[in-house]
Amino acid sequence: MNKLNDLVELCRNHPVYIQTHNFPDPDAIASAYGLQKLLALYGIESQLCYDGRIDKLSASKMLDAFQIRMSPYESLRTDMLETDPIIYVDTQKHGGNVTDFIGDEVACIDHHPTFVPMTYQYQDIRITGACASLIAEYYALSGNVPDTDTATALLYGLKMDTLQFTRGVTEFDIQMFGFLFPHCDQEKLSDLERNNMEFADLKAYGAAIENIEIYDKIGFSCIPFSCPDALIAILSDFILSLIEVEVAIVFSFREDGIKLSTRSEDPDIHAGNLLHEALKDIGSGGGHASMGGGLIGKERLPELGNFPKDYIRNLFLNVLGSQ
Repeated sequence: MNKLNDLVELCRNHPVYIQTHNFPDPDAIASAYGLQKLLALYGIESQLCYDGRIDKLSASKMLDAFQIRMSPYESLRTDMLETDPIIYVDTQKHGGNVTDFIGDEVACIDHHPTFVPMTYQYQDIRITGACASLIAEYYALSGNVPDTDTATALLYGLKMDTLQFTRGVTEFDIQMFGFLFPHCDQEKLSDLERNNMEFADLKAYGAAIENIEIYDKIGFSCIPFSCPDALIAILSDFILSLIEVEVAIVFSFREDGIKLSTRSEDPDIHAGNLLHEALKDIGSGGGHASMGGGLIGKERLPELGNFPKDYIRNLFLNVLGSQ
């Protein structure tokens, strides 16, 4: 497989870092882990890394289940050199959700749309339901059979990012499911999919319900306290489940600023593009047609005035009104 060979040759004789976005979810973790195990078959050792937090119960369960070690950037800062190669997985440079590490971002494997074009020595950026599908294809085309843990992890990431094959799924994702399924541990996969909500999450659900506002088919909900990225995304799916809502926008006030998540079932409204356009002058964001994420940094909050909730709502309504 030429693609894999190119990546392998790029990484030889270097300490390699595989970096995910700042709040790695199951798809990011699975993709990074799967790539790490694949590179190891070619004698290339690598270290998984991230910045931010692992703040989703499903992600924590996954790390424990497969004994995956991911190092926070703070623990690597003194050892990483500017020449050390970094492979971006499930993210892209300047994507708004990834920290610029000291090393050299030589490669990118991602399934999100590109909003800030960059040049890498190696890149594989394709729109699919999950990044895990891209990594699975590397195994399939190179003739390498993933071990049980790797296949199970990749399947879990694939199922989680496509919301059990109901969101953004492509024919390619289905093909990779067929490739991975015979090699997975079905019991472990079922265990991972159970009980992924914590009691504390109910407070956020209550706030989302209490604060929802619907404008035509657009549902807004403000969480007036800090929520993890993953929970904000789940709440977006929750708001979107209302029959009156075709586009959901949920945002949470946090120490690092205001975190936003969008969902869209309207074929004429691209969730990632909507978020990118709404935040382009005040923050950053992007994503797929059906889902996106963004952030207004804390340094920009004074620009929102005395009524930040109204300001944010109007940003989106103005973009939608111009379409």
